[in-house]
Amino acid sequence: MDSHATWAEEEFGEADLGDLRRNTRLVQLASVLGAQPSASLPDATDDPATLKAAYRFFDNDYVRAEAILESHVQSTKARMQAVERVLAVQDTTYLDWTDHPATTGLGPLAAPSHQGLLAHTTLAITPERVPLGLLQQQVWARDKDVRRNQDHKQRPTSEKESQKWLSSLTSVIAARAECPDTHFVSVGDREADVYDLFLLDRPAGVDLLIRAAQDRKADHEEKYLWAAMATAPLAATVTIHIGARASQPAREATLKIRWKQVTLRPPNSRSKEKLPNLTLWAVWAIETSPPPGVEAVEWLLLTTVPISSTEEALEILAWYAARWGIEVWHKVLKSGCRIEDKQLETADRLKRCLALYSVIAWRILYATMLARVVPDVPCTVLLDADEWQGLYCRIHRVALAPAKPPPLRQAVRWIAQLGGFLGRKRDGEPGVNVLWKGFQHLVDVTAMYRIMRPAPANSTRRAQNKDSG
Repeated sequence: MDSHATWAEEEFGEADLGDLRRNTRLVQLASVLGAQPSASLPDATDDPATLKAAYRFFDNDYVRAEAILESHVQSTKARMQAVERVLAVQDTTYLDWTDHPATTGLGPLAAPSHQGLLAHTTLAITPERVPLGLLQQQVWARDKDVRRNQDHKQRPTSEKESQKWLSSLTSVIAARAECPDTHFVSVGDREADVYDLFLLDRPAGVDLLIRAAQDRKADHEEKYLWAAMATAPLAATVTIHIGARASQPAREATLKIRWKQVTLRPPNSRSKEKLPNLTLWAVWAIETSPPPGVEAVEWLLLTTVPISSTEEALEILAWYAARWGIEVWHKVLKSGCRIEDKQLETADRLKRCLALYSVIAWRILYATMLARVVPDVPCTVLLDADEWQGLYCRIHRVALAPAKPPPLRQAVRWIAQLGGFLGRKRDGEPGVNVLWKGFQHLVDVTAMYRIMRPAPANSTRRAQNKDSG
């Protein structure tokens, strides 16, 4: 990161919103709103003029949500070019604005009584679980007059919501063209088990990893996928970490692993299309002894990545486990940035607001995970000069920061300390909760540092020389 550039300039500085003033306003808003991600727009903005400018920006029909994200997507691609492999994790979340009934342009969610938008996001994550940024975001409102289950099997994929998986994969293919040395794996959960997704033409360097949802017909003696996998020998027993869910705490799960190559047949309902069989590799991980009252973990993973050893099968399993990062990002977006509390009266305004806050949420998660994976790199990969220097002075209660920036892990722990992190031995590494609180305090620390820092010695000499002349 350029030591003189803010994170907002890094992510949004190349945006093209059709007017230089809009471009500048986007960077300003990202900086202001990113400083207090949990606050309402009136509380997050500095003054009435800034609040009015924010409302005008989100109300501007010339500003497209896709254009807001595009500069960040380009920065994401630059980060992807530096890594060997990217897991392009795609997932859908419901954004519920039922409590704001005056908002227009929304649609039904899982329950017809709930109104909001659906956001299908593709988040680039490394196998080490560092989120590199967003690759794509599709946002829409369901038509309240369309019955989704009506003739579902007969309708083509292009007319279903499942088209979102293909659109995401298309964006991954486009990213591969700009990152020719990076291997991409598009990762999806059970909802992504769509036959057309596997049929989509993919270039070398782009693969799929999908959790199976359907017991598809298989070109094996056992006739069906699950039965075919049951004949594979037990290859390994592993323990993995399962993230916390709404009703269950985080825990460790011991899984039995089987893997083999499988050939799947197309759905009976599409026999007239004469679709080809699919030859894939499958990894079946099942928890045989879950804790009492806890649903057992079972993942049957389908991938286009060839598997020739148990070690490679376990790597596929680890990649899928890294998918949890997008669930954490959803949590940051909703709980940390409180996106569902934003009141902007129309769906189009909310879409623009969502695009901006999606990147703010990414930055918080990026800081959390990057510090864990590469703790010893200089903190300038995340913070600009004023941020880390002001942070150092605040934590150490001194007026001058050292010339050398501290390591990233140390700086992130200081930010977390601003958010209430105690840093005791038993506390482990800081999580996203204390970090989003810490980032809110960091903006005030940085602003005060800019006001109070001593002038450089050479600047003082120049001023004295000018006065004496």
